[in-house]
Amino acid sequence: MRVLTLIGSLRAASFGKRLAGAIETLAPAHVRFDRTDGRDLPLYDQDLDGDEKPAAVLELYARIEAADALLFLTPEYNYGIPGPLKNLVDWASRPAFRSPIKDKPATIVAYSPAPTGGARSHAQLAQVLAGTLTLVMPGVSLLVPAVHEKFDEAGSLTDEDARRRLARQIESLEAWTRRMKSA
Repeated sequence: MRVLTLIGSLRAASFGKRLAGAIETLAPAHVRFDRTDGRDLPLYDQDLDGDEKPAAVLELYARIEAADALLFLTPEYNYGIPGPLKNLVDWASRPAFRSPIKDKPATIVAYSPAPTGGARSHAQLAQVLAGTLTLVMPGVSLLVPAVHEKFDEAGSLTDEDARRRLARQIESLEAWTRRMKSA
């Protein structure tokens, strides 16, 4: 199975990138990952959304189409999803009703230093993805509260509960993706 991880933070040492690395090591060996944070995408502009799309947009489309499933890792900024991730989704959702993320199985992992673990950004992203017809895995959501306390100084995920929950999330995504593809 191929998973495209869409990371909502641009920072080089972001918790999203650290979580992505941890998930990649916790996942079964046959699950392959690709990552993007959308940093090369222009801001969504309908003037650029014609027959001749920017190269970075075409690359994003190809990466989404090559993936069996999507993994969204979103921090919570000011009670919501960060701009770069929203921009990435806006581009990925075009053309409307025929986009590469339409009917693509996906899951969301939200994280925050706050005890709420990014619950608001999770809810907002789920709502946005419903509008893009992305198939967000129902009933299984993952919030990582106090994310800044989950890693050691080298950036390794040391929290055993978080490790267990992230591994289970990817296993659930894989099983759900198989069910969606066979339906």
